[in-house]
Amino acid sequence: MALKKIEANTKLAQKEETVAKKTSTIKKVKVKSLQTKFGDLTVFTQSMKISDVLYIYYVAVRGRDEEEGAVQRVLNKQRIAAIKKYILEGNIFYSTFILNWTDTKVKPIFSNDEIIIPIIPFSAQAIDGQHRLVGLQEAIKENPEIGEKEIIVTLSLNLSTKDAARIFVNINSEQKPVPKSLIYDLFGEIENDTNHSINRATDIAEELNDNIESPFYKAIKYPGQGKGVGFVDLATVVSSLKKHLESDGVFASHKLTNLQNQKIVIMNYFTALKFYYDRENLWTNRAKNPFLTNAGFFGAIEHLIKNLLIKCAEKKSFKVDDFKSLLDLPKGELLQRSDLKNLEGKSQRKAIVDFLQDNYLKSLPNQDEYEF
Repeated sequence: MALKKIEANTKLAQKEETVAKKTSTIKKVKVKSLQTKFGDLTVFTQSMKISDVLYIYYVAVRGRDEEEGAVQRVLNKQRIAAIKKYILEGNIFYSTFILNWTDTKVKPIFSNDEIIIPIIPFSAQAIDGQHRLVGLQEAIKENPEIGEKEIIVTLSLNLSTKDAARIFVNINSEQKPVPKSLIYDLFGEIENDTNHSINRATDIAEELNDNIESPFYKAIKYPGQGKGVGFVDLATVVSSLKKHLESDGVFASHKLTNLQNQKIVIMNYFTALKFYYDRENLWTNRAKNPFLTNAGFFGAIEHLIKNLLIKCAEKKSFKVDDFKSLLDLPKGELLQRSDLKNLEGKSQRKAIVDFLQDNYLKSLPNQDEYEF
């Protein structure tokens, strides 16, 4: 065992000497590294200084650059700005950055759980992490000390475009991102985070938009989408829910604090509402359904918060049938968009709330049915 270790050290020393003679003016870093095989691909994972990573990486964009391994997309400026802000607030990344070494004249050398990486500009393609890397570049312009921190880098050597694409597709399609606000359910740290309710409302909006069983499947309009895509603005969904999802909001007061329960409550409520409009073939009629509008969504949430949550909490049940019973909308008398055409935004919202509340009050027992 000792002999093998000596031989390995000797081999590494010889390689280092050879590289040193050829590249005596090139900066190199030697760090502990973990060699791993994924299928037929060999990769090396290690921590590196941010400044070194930013010096060696570059982006090859698919459809624009002809070289092997070009799989990345064009940069999103809004995302970069958000990442820069995140970094300047003192945060750092714990997930790995995946790079593909492409320089054929000088290559990293791995031996005995260590790797020597030449710090050469434009020598490693970014396969995953391009936005984070550009965000780091922008943040360093304002705070150079960030460059001295370390990040985790997984490095492959001279991947073909096909192999690089396999990794890229695995990361960006097969691995679904965890909802941002789930962290609060896992660790319970919400009191000091002002973004909690915004993240939670956004996660709920995504569920409404992406769940095929949702009444709002593909109906939420995200910023940047083309004209005619989506009906209810993401900003409306977030604004209508945000304050109610805070640590002292209505959901928390009824002990509905985790993401799953909050999603189910809102989904079941709108499913019940959809039931009455489906009965008259109105839900999918965009020209007639008032709830496929910003005012309609906002008004529906207002009614849920003001009247129905407490009733369901008292019954200890938030099932679809419970919401149907509380809504109790009359056939042939459903509110339609034509009823709102002469009203402005806030007046439309009030008309929605009034319609839902009037029918809710009708469902309450008569005075002589109460016991005293």
